[in-house]
Amino acid sequence: MKTGRPTLTVERLQRAVQRVQGEVRWGEPLAPILSLQVGGPADVLIVPSDVEDVIRVIQGARAEDIPFVVLGGTNVVVRDKGIRGIVMQLKQLTGIHEEANHVVYAQAGVRLPRLMQFAMGRNLSGMEWAAGIPGTVGGGVVMNAGTQLGEMKDVLHAVDFVNLCGRRIRVEASNMSFGYRKTMLPKGIVVGAWVQLTLSTRESIEAKTKTYLRYRRVTQPLTMPNAGSVFKNPPGDSAGRLVEAAGLKGMRVGDAEVSTKHANFIVNRGTATASQVLALIRKVRQTVARKFGVRLQLEWKIIGEF
Repeated sequence: MKTGRPTLTVERLQRAVQRVQGEVRWGEPLAPILSLQVGGPADVLIVPSDVEDVIRVIQGARAEDIPFVVLGGTNVVVRDKGIRGIVMQLKQLTGIHEEANHVVYAQAGVRLPRLMQFAMGRNLSGMEWAAGIPGTVGGGVVMNAGTQLGEMKDVLHAVDFVNLCGRRIRVEASNMSFGYRKTMLPKGIVVGAWVQLTLSTRESIEAKTKTYLRYRRVTQPLTMPNAGSVFKNPPGDSAGRLVEAAGLKGMRVGDAEVSTKHANFIVNRGTATASQVLALIRKVRQTVARKFGVRLQLEWKIIGEF
């Protein structure tokens, strides 16, 4: 909580969410909605019913000076004490449709594989890289999600966005800048995105998708709870190669384990806590730095109370 904010009380939270029409859950555990399945509770978890409801949440939070965050489920670890203030999950924002010139619009809660399937059903190519990624369109935009086949910036046409004043605007991709697993956006919430795709054949799209899905199944621990790649690849190298070369595959802290299938994944073997996951990350970074002089940078986002 930022210095100078009024004390966060139940009364202020109640006032902030009183106009919300979607689900409002108090003291809700967050681990079940996160792909790594660790993390403490939210003061209040809100599932907005639509974009207008997102605007109501932002306006209420602003009026009461309450912090809020959107969780998509992947590429994030919530600390064990949870998150103070408002947490939003945009799983009800699932609209998707095709527009002119092979542009597809998808709301933030649409899962990336669903967008890929929607595109393939219309013989539209460009989303094959998203095959098997468990994240959402909203998270994909914010993180500039990607794989070996491509990334969000390659297809992003524009973003449907609600700023901190509660105003819904369209932000053109040409006015954005992108980094490795990062998109530079104004402060606010992504509620949807337009992607520019190209006409192809279903056979070609399916072939590329199936090849990459086979590769993922062989090389990544898809059957165990994880939050995707832990570390960014250093320039000219692979984080997974460095972690494996350091002899860290299979290293554990409690039920948090460096995957034996892919060294740039940490998996939850059953009852891991966020503290165990973070302790394991520290050990991996320290070992790699000591052996190779490389300071691995996190791809994950770590949030919540210490």
